[in-house]
Amino acid sequence: MIAVVSALGMTAALGGCGSSGESGDVTLRLVAADYGDSDANSSQKYWDALVKEYEADHPGIKVEVSVYSWTDVDRKVKEMVAAGKAPDMAQIGAYADYAAKGQLYTADELLSIPVQANFALQLTDAGERQRVQYGLPFASSTRLLFYNKTLFTQAGLTPPKTWDQLAADAEVLKADGVKFPYALPLGPEEAQAETMQWMLSGGGGYTDDVGTYAIDSDENVKTFTWLKDELVGKGLTGPTAPAKLNRADAFAAFTRGEVGMLSGHPTLMKMATAKGVKYGMVPMPGADGQSKSTLGVADWMMAFKQNGHAEQVGDFLDFVYSDKNVLAFSREYDLLPVTTSASEAMASDTDDQDLAPFLEELPTAELYPVDKTSWAGVSADIKERMGTAVGADGSPAGVLGALQAEASAADNGS
Repeated sequence: MIAVVSALGMTAALGGCGSSGESGDVTLRLVAADYGDSDANSSQKYWDALVKEYEADHPGIKVEVSVYSWTDVDRKVKEMVAAGKAPDMAQIGAYADYAAKGQLYTADELLSIPVQANFALQLTDAGERQRVQYGLPFASSTRLLFYNKTLFTQAGLTPPKTWDQLAADAEVLKADGVKFPYALPLGPEEAQAETMQWMLSGGGGYTDDVGTYAIDSDENVKTFTWLKDELVGKGLTGPTAPAKLNRADAFAAFTRGEVGMLSGHPTLMKMATAKGVKYGMVPMPGADGQSKSTLGVADWMMAFKQNGHAEQVGDFLDFVYSDKNVLAFSREYDLLPVTTSASEAMASDTDDQDLAPFLEELPTAELYPVDKTSWAGVSADIKERMGTAVGADGSPAGVLGALQAEASAADNGS
């Protein structure tokens, strides 16, 4: 997830306010993330087609969209805002910092009531700060356990429903010479995702029921102690230490047939199919049975107040969130719709059945605590250090305790 237009390319005629003055015309600027993996499916093509259709029906409004890679987009928007040149809209990974500084419009100030009410409930909740919605969900995904059907058939295995079954399957796969019986990517690319997925499967999570950080809860310590002792310590996670294994590398290994099992999102389906790997997908196993919830990830659309234009931005976003456009984006990039009506349309379409298992997980999915301004820093700390907890000399309780102390301090400071 995830889950990111170039203000530097805007013309001088905009004068920082996006209006051409006497004509009454308005130019809106949108910064967006690129979900494509090549020029052929760049998000720029999606936005260009959408904007062309919108502008044809709204001759007084121009929309300029610049697309950056996920590596650069959040930083670009941050630099634009700091320079006093905030875009009208940004579609990036987090909204809380801008909301906390009073820089964003609320959803109520932008969207029509039918559009705002159409967001999936848990995504609406995740977009709220102090019970006011600032983040508009733009794309979402959930996670399932992928397994290599060929390797499982050769070993006479069935997909696991519990941790013990997962470990037993991994033992057999290891004995059969599988390089990564279970790929555990706790490297710096996306360790926060794998970490949360395992926390949830053990009955824990990053926060408690009232939203307070609970990183070192008893449930989380037990989960990572089990991972250290029963998977990593027994050589069931492959030759690369989890702290060094990134998600992209784990996915690539799966497409080469080197991985027995791993947690994956919808993009992995297309990658595996392209390489001829036969795969199955099941809900993530839990400590004593199927995990009660899975990881959900959402990326966010937000609108900055600096240039005004709330009415024009709201009208454009109502168009962006029409079923046709939400479905087109979701299908192009194997992501889940963020609106109820588009989700229902996808669930009933036989051409979308490959995404059905991920859709089924969405109602019970839990998202990162993105409403916290401290989350970005906490997430960075998790990426850097979580993998060490399951290493040979690692201490799950020690690492989780240190992360908890830093998260609490950051949360209190914000």
